[in-house]
Amino acid sequence: MDAKLTLKLDKSVIEKAKIYAAEHKHSLSLLVENYLKAITESEKKENTKEISSFIKSLSIGKGEVPVDFDYKKDRQDYLSQKYK
Repeated sequence: MDAKLTLKLDKSVIEKAKIYAAEHKHSLSLLVENYLKAITESEKKENTKEISSFIKSLSIGKGEVPVDFDYKKDRQDYLSQKYK
């Protein structure tokens, strides 16, 4: 569905854009529409980057962590054993 859009631009920019559009046998509306599509689609692609299989495997982990797990105590016990 097409809709009308009014823009306020510098006159010289409009004239250069009209010349560019005519040289490439496109309308100014088509150029603006394609530009807006390109920037909005590239933004979506940036936000949805592919996660490598290695990173996915790290997120799975090796098991469930108990709700009452005290990581500070576990770390302290580990370091005590390591530097005994």
